[in-house]
Amino acid sequence: MRTAVVVGAGMAGLATAGALAREGWQVTLLERGERVAASPTALVLWPNGRRALEALDPDGGWSAIALPLPDGGVRRPDGQWLAAPRARPGAGPGPAVVHLEDLYDALVAGLGERVDIRTGVEITAVRTGRAQRPSVSDGTTVFEADLLVAADGIDSAVRRALAPEAVAVGSGFASWQAVIPGFRVPDLPADQLAGGETLGAGYRFVSMPLGEHAAGRGGVYWIATAAGAPRPESAATQLALLRRWFASWHAPVGALLAATRPEDLVPQEVRELRPLPRAYGFRAGTGGVVLLGDAAHAMPHHLGQGACLAFEDAATLRSLVADCTPGAQLGAAVEAYDRARRPRTASVVRQTRRMSAVVQARGRLALRARNAALGSLRPRILGHARGLAADWQPPD
Repeated sequence: MRTAVVVGAGMAGLATAGALAREGWQVTLLERGERVAASPTALVLWPNGRRALEALDPDGGWSAIALPLPDGGVRRPDGQWLAAPRARPGAGPGPAVVHLEDLYDALVAGLGERVDIRTGVEITAVRTGRAQRPSVSDGTTVFEADLLVAADGIDSAVRRALAPEAVAVGSGFASWQAVIPGFRVPDLPADQLAGGETLGAGYRFVSMPLGEHAAGRGGVYWIATAAGAPRPESAATQLALLRRWFASWHAPVGALLAATRPEDLVPQEVRELRPLPRAYGFRAGTGGVVLLGDAAHAMPHHLGQGACLAFEDAATLRSLVADCTPGAQLGAAVEAYDRARRPRTASVVRQTRRMSAVVQARGRLALRARNAALGSLRPRILGHARGLAADWQPPD
């Protein structure tokens, strides 16, 4: 029996555990929290993420929970266009938005009987070696397997043990997200609720509709970012600050913030890994260890590619190990995963950091240059990033 231990039951871990189980692996899924739960926010799935999910679970019903997302363009805080909406080029799936509760429900439903979920497990030790199967421990129980998958996020205990050079650092931003449920969405013209992006001096606001049935209640999803460190105040105080910072911005920004309640707010420090790990696959014993998702390549969310790359990781790993037997064959697959994923993720991270520079522009001269160039700059940056997303295909 081929065995795998997946550390972390977030989106990446759930997707990986389910995919391995469907290929006949016996999987132990370890979660630090007391339960597997989604954040009450949403996620943009770019074409690469949608293809990866389809490859991981063709019967997952992804199209039923994802709402197509048109280009909403980019505005200045006063409402003037910096980059008008554009038609999505080419054929194939476009970006879509999905409520995380719906996504988690689908991923959990796809786990099957071969996945043993253990919650309340915090990893304190990692063991690898050529002569022994990789394992992790919480100080009480040792979990050993042929394949160890680190999907435990930016603060991954497994990555710290195997690639300590990759350090989680702040990106210079704080972020806030919220979903306003459908019954509280402001009564505004349809064009104002259609979604879009607004860039100010170190501030950014993005909104998008979720449709009528997302998480059973519909609504509108928004993200705000501001340069600086995360705020220490209560959610109510932070929401009051957001309303003040964005008070003069064009509709519907103020109305959406006014409809948001403190319990809707999800504050987040925007962090990234610098440098990226030297490797994403480490051969050990009868197989090895792989880093996946934010444990491997956490990055700012400005291009919305973090989760999509995690699903790519999972789809690539599934393809490489599907028919492997423990031993030399599985070890070679672990090394092949590293070769496949590192160049790919490094390219997306570079594009994300370029977009960060656009969002970070502050000061009169920097803003004037940014705004003047954005009409041509944004299509180049996003065009290349979307090309990376659109061109990726799941491995056979």
